[in-house]
Amino acid sequence: MPGVEAAIRELLESRSAAMGGKDIEWLMSLYSNDIVYFDLVPPLRYVGSSALRERFLDWFPRWSGPIGQELGQLDVAAGDTVAAAWMLIRAHGTLKTGANVDYWVRVSNAFRRSGDRWTITHEHVSLPVDMRSRTAVLDLTP
Repeated sequence: MPGVEAAIRELLESRSAAMGGKDIEWLMSLYSNDIVYFDLVPPLRYVGSSALRERFLDWFPRWSGPIGQELGQLDVAAGDTVAAAWMLIRAHGTLKTGANVDYWVRVSNAFRRSGDRWTITHEHVSLPVDMRSRTAVLDLTP
């Protein structure tokens, strides 16, 4: 469904722009009220838009400037009212501590359409882990 795939890509590009600009209202408008979000950091999941809003509002101030969110290798599977996408996202920028961030994360999303509007109903962000050292592997590139 080319039209649906284009709409999902546009939504994801919008998400990247909203995160980059730390625009909480714009960002939250892209997620469903019943969002279930699996992040890199504890807890195991964030359930509902209020919990996710708190998570983002805790995360945004840790960055000294824009939060880079470069979308890469996007795949979409879509029907009329539900869709799924998986991609790599290059996260980059500078933290207030002065540390530079530049690594790729794996992201999977589920979407639901109501009328002509798509929202994100599930998001899962992950990093590969070296099981011997039990540390995230941050130097992989696509």
